[in-house]
Order: sequence, then structure tokens, then C-alpha cells
Amino acid sequence: MTTITIAWITLPFLLGFTLYLLPRFYRYQAIFVAVTSVGYGSYLCLKNSPFNLQLLDNFGVTLVADQLSGFFILTNALVTAAVILYCWGSEKTAFFYMQTIILHGSVNATFICADLMSLYVALEVISIGAFLLIAYPRSDRSIWVALRYLFISNTAMLFYLVGAVLVYQANHSFNFAGLRGSPPEAIALILLGLLVKGGIFVSGLWLPLTHSESESPVSAMLSGVVVKAGVFPLVRCALMLEEIDPIVRMFGVGTALLGVGYAVFEKDTKRMLAFHTVSQLGFILAAPIVGGFYALTHGLVKSALFLIAGVLPSRKFKELHYQPIDTPIWIALVIASFSISGFPLLSGFGAKILTSENLLPWQVVGMNIAALGTAISFAKFIFLPHQKIEQPEKVQPGFWWAMIILLGGLIGANLVYYEAYTLKNIIKPLVIIALGWLAYLVIFKRTAVKLPRAIEEFDHQIGVMSLMLILLFWMVWA
Repeated sequence: MTTITIAWITLPFLLGFTLYLLPRFYRYQAIFVAVTSVGYGSYLCLKNSPFNLQLLDNFGVTLVADQLSGFFILTNALVTAAVILYCWGSEKTAFFYMQTIILHGSVNATFICADLMSLYVALEVISIGAFLLIAYPRSDRSIWVALRYLFISNTAMLFYLVGAVLVYQANHSFNFAGLRGSPPEAIALILLGLLVKGGIFVSGLWLPLTHSESESPVSAMLSGVVVKAGVFPLVRCALMLEEIDPIVRMFGVGTALLGVGYAVFEKDTKRMLAFHTVSQLGFILAAPIVGGFYALTHGLVKSALFLIAGVLPSRKFKELHYQPIDTPIWIALVIASFSISGFPLLSGFGAKILTSENLLPWQVVGMNIAALGTAISFAKFIFLPHQKIEQPEKVQPGFWWAMIILLGGLIGANLVYYEAYTLKNIIKPLVIIALGWLAYLVIFKRTAVKLPRAIEEFDHQIGVMSLMLILLFWMVWA
């Protein structure tokens, strides 16, 4: 198992850096990397016992591959495969595919890291890969958005690195377990870095602009898997250390409500999806013990929605009411919207039921409000007009292959938790969805509220990090 794991980790980087030597086969190399991760992630999901690999004993540098890792790795693999197939017949160059599989490999690495230093290296590589993909169009706008992402990410990781050094100074180990007994300022600095990288709460409001202004396949990668590189360590630490669990749960509820609060009023499709990425990450953190399955469901559905948004006639909901969508595309959009709303027969239903069963009493009201807001938001897609169009203009050749993987995954993953199908469990989400649709048709469809965007600006985001650090220090110290 050790040899297989090391080979699997190094494969994306090896093929990524040698991709230019075989220019005719770069698409096949990229899809091979994704398929390999599908196999490895599926094996971990079915394996009961974790696999541990000590790299540097004296420093606590450790890799852990278990079922939690498996769910995140499988998410990364399926989303990457879908994005590669989506771009297959496009004019994307070998450079795009190279950065995609390098990003894929570095995200995978974060899902098996169990120490602060190797996690830091993986997160920094992710920042570089994501920056290059965001800036791929080479327009002034894309370059600025990419630089903004890189600056915010590097600032967050500077806080994180200082915290990691303080943990090592206190425990002479970089292992996650070293957080227990570390000084409050060390834990606060590390949590701040991860919250920013994961797009959590107000420190993650860099995410809507970045994800909405990127190309659709890049947005799918960012929202589907990249932000989970910051979320996964928070889930892992919450499961390992009971002191961290309540902090992670608090931010889970807070970010679920914040994201959905913006999303219900948003009139731009991609920005609405980006705010819902913020919200859905809160569902993963609200119940860490089942966060892996929710991450899988969210990764598949959000990637599908961003790819679909890229082929819609317009980004503006107002304009879409006068430009009917091609019926097959609308059906794909409805399936994805149903899943994220928690409709039965799709994995979003099982994920939401699992999450609700593992909430603490004080979380229930907030998460139910977030679920209602989700139903309101995605009613915007479900009630759009549609008609059969002979030749949709924006559809990429590989679009439907990507939909087969992502939407098929939502249907297949639904079988993981078939015990959820009890009368009580079915009635509750259906009532929430019905109330959400009713609220949309009666209130929100006619409401024109434009929320301020000042807090999303670069300088304000840096200032928010300082305020979040004070809040985290108080929470850890308390």
C-alpha cells in the first residue's frame, strides 16, 4: 500500500511536468490521472482501516489515507475527469491540461496530509496552479482576479506558517495532534489560514468574485474541489481534537447562513453559485463526522452547475426569463438544482439527512434556515423558461460527457445511504423545498435588493483577516 500511495501522489506531477514531451497525448494523460484517482479514492471509501505513512518521524510529518480522505479524493477525481472531458474538443492548450492535473495532484495531497508542514506545501502549490488557471485567458480582468486570489491566499498562508512554527516550538512536532496544548495564538493563526483558503465565513468573501469571473471549467474546479483543500484539514482536526470541534461547527453554521443570505438576492447566475459554494461549505463543517459524503455530493453538483452556467444564453436571471434555455440543458440544470436542494432520489437528499442527524441541538434552527434559503435560491433556475433549440451556440463538444459523470455520480451516490428513505426523512426536505419555492414565487422573484459589495474588495478582505484573527484568538482562549 505504501508503494501504491507514493506512486499515486507523484503520478500527476510526473505526467504534468513531462506532458510537453508527448504533445499528441496530453488529453489522454490528463484523463488517465483522473481515472487513477477514481480507483484510489473508491478503494479508500470501501476500506475500513486507515493507512498511515510516517515520512519524517522526528518532525511528525505524516500521511493518513482513510475513508474521509477517500470521499474527498473521489470528488477531486470525478470533477477533474468531467472538466477534462468538457474541454476535450475545445481549443485549450497543453498548458491548460498540465496545470489542471498538477492542481489535481496538489489537491489530492492535502487530503492525505496529517501534519501542518506538508499541508502548507500542498496548499501553496494549489495557489500557484489555481492562479495560472484563473489567468489562463490572459485578459486584463482575468489577470487581476488571479493576482487578487494569489495575494489573499499568500497572506493567509503567512498567518498559517507562523502558527505552524509556534505549534512546533511548543510540541516539537508538526502533526495535527500537536494542536492540543499549543498556545491559543498558534491555533488561531492556523485556523485563520484554513478558513481563508476554504472560503469560510466573512474571511472567504474573496470567493464570489474569483469563482464567478473565471472560465466555467476553472470555476467548476475551484468550487468543486479547490476550496475543499482548506476545508478538509478543518474537518480532520475537528474529528481528532474535541477542543476544535465546537469552533468548526460554529463557523459551519455561520458560513451556511452568510452564503445563503447573499445568494437569495443575487441576480447573476455565477455569483449566486459562488455564494452558494460558501454556504454549502458550511454544511460540510456543521457536521464533521459526515463531512466527507457531503463534500462528494457538493463537489459533483456545484461543478455541474458551473459548467451548465457556462452554456446558458446569459448570466443575468432577468435576461434568462426572456431567453428560453434548450430543454435538455434545462433538465440537467433542474436535476442539479434538485440535488443541492435535498430532493429525494439524488445524493443531495442523503447528504442533507446525514448532516441533520449529526447536528447538535443549537445548530438545528440555523441549518434549517440555510436549507430553506438553498431551496429559494435554486428555484431561480428551476422556474426558468425552456424550449427545444436545434443547435445551442455555447455547448462544448464534451459538455454531455461531463454531465454524465457529474449527474450520474449524484444518482449513483444516492445509493450510499439508502437507509435515509423513511417517511419522516422524505417529508421534511419536501416541505422545505415547497416552502422555498413558494417564498421565491411570492416574495423573492419580485424583490430587487442589491447587497453591498464593499466587503469583497481586496483591501477590505485583508482587514477582515485581522478581525477574524482576534475573534479566533478569543474563541480558542475561551
